[in-house]
Amino acid sequence: MLTLKVSGMTCGHCAQTVTKAVEALPTVERALVDLKAGEVAIEGSADESALRQAIEDAGYEVQGRA
Repeated sequence: MLTLKVSGMTCGHCAQTVTKAVEALPTVERALVDLKAGEVAIEGSADESALRQAIEDAGYEVQGRA
């Protein structure tokens, strides 16, 4: 499991948007967003750069690994 710090998530809609963006990648099994911590935990074998791109394309900033 890979956990990334994501800035810009402020509400449930933001969490849902990030979840959908990450889970749209074919090698992602599940994404779990912790809104309070500003993190998303990803299960699967997706490439980290693809995950970062999906999150950034959704309008949020990846600050690195948690």
